[in-house]
Amino acid sequence: MAHRYKKDPEGEAQALGWISEMLGETLPAGEFDEILEDGLILCRLAEKIAGKKIPHNKKPKTKFQKMENAQSFQQVAKDVGVRTMDTFQPVDLVERKDIPQVLQCVFAVARVLQAKPGWSGPELGPKQATENKREFTDEQLNAGKDVISLQYGSNKGATAAGVNMGQTRHM
Repeated sequence: MAHRYKKDPEGEAQALGWISEMLGETLPAGEFDEILEDGLILCRLAEKIAGKKIPHNKKPKTKFQKMENAQSFQQVAKDVGVRTMDTFQPVDLVERKDIPQVLQCVFAVARVLQAKPGWSGPELGPKQATENKREFTDEQLNAGKDVISLQYGSNKGATAAGVNMGQTRHM
């Protein structure tokens, strides 16, 4: 099957490894999109994350049933704190329209879980950034107003000496 997206074999392998560790089982062999297509593994992962049973089709045959499974996973992802922009549309997985977005969602779920206090499960990808609030005095803020940023440019030491544009003038 020809893919209309750029594959990330390394990221896909890492995500499948993380899912396998989370579930405590070996996943079937195959491509990332093939393994996750029916949504069953994602639903089992969602149940592990949520700590409870979630409604899903255990033997999905139609695309609609597979999309319902993907939606069940998405709901749990949103419930644990994954931003909507990091989730995928069920059709992205089932019809393989945007597998990189599915991969991004799995990484986002892992990132959010790893940020939870006391997380002791497997890790995947970079850790989520935390707030680094800074406090400045009025004196420090006012001192910054007198500094000319290099974003505005600088002509320190620059002259037009020696620059010739076109023909020189002969006298």
